[in-house]
Amino acid sequence: MALPVRAVLGEGPTWDPATRRLVWVDILGCEVHAYDPATGADTVLKTEQHVGAAKPRAGGGLVVNLRDGVGLYDPDGSFRWLARTPLDGVRGNDAAVGPDGALWAGTMRYDEAPRGGLLRRVGPDGAVATVLHDVTISNGIAWSPGGDLMYYVDTPTGRIDVFDFDGRPRARRTFAEVPGDPDGLTVDADGCVWVALWGGGRVLRYSPAGTLDQVVEVPTPQSTACAFGGPGLRDLYITTATAGAPEGDPLAGSLFVLPDAGQGTAPPAFPG
Repeated sequence: MALPVRAVLGEGPTWDPATRRLVWVDILGCEVHAYDPATGADTVLKTEQHVGAAKPRAGGGLVVNLRDGVGLYDPDGSFRWLARTPLDGVRGNDAAVGPDGALWAGTMRYDEAPRGGLLRRVGPDGAVATVLHDVTISNGIAWSPGGDLMYYVDTPTGRIDVFDFDGRPRARRTFAEVPGDPDGLTVDADGCVWVALWGGGRVLRYSPAGTLDQVVEVPTPQSTACAFGGPGLRDLYITTATAGAPEGDPLAGSLFVLPDAGQGTAPPAFPG
């Protein structure tokens, strides 16, 4: 275990090479965390809305996928909206900065109604384009090391999809059928896809060909997302949730780490 916390819905770990910290969120707790593995310190930024994801900006600060859209925190903690797009009963969920420099930001309905979410591309200038309609729970999103493939999860489908990517996703197809509910994912330097299973207490690794070749057991059931971080980007960090976990589970909501799990790649920072 890296950090014994009680996140309601821990999510979205991302390594920030500039600060050498792991940025992650507690969506329903309205918190953005920055964990320093060198000291064990975990600093918390409280947000005014539920926060689906937070990613580092190139000049410092964060871009955040909130309930009502995408906003920016400056290094001094001041906030401003980049793209405000409120929809009744909808909140932001997982998001990622793509090789094109945009934030690819998903949404979902609070009641998880089918086809109630979207995947949007939000540029550094605040321009918004809806990329996918009729999504139920927009979740993990990541790119291959060369940036020519985009992986994507809509959790209730029970699969990881892959697109050809040239700035726009094309030719959607199934990459892997997942035995459970796929949540957040990451791609390592070898092109392997790692995905957390909501309610499954596991992280699965798939080869670039879509073959399951490794299973990581997590000691609490609500595993939510994973990312590489730490020195050399070789440690796999895994977020979890107390939401939906058995009552009295002392490990639910904690941040876990699997040392020397593989070789990650440095995620791009948001230029806006």
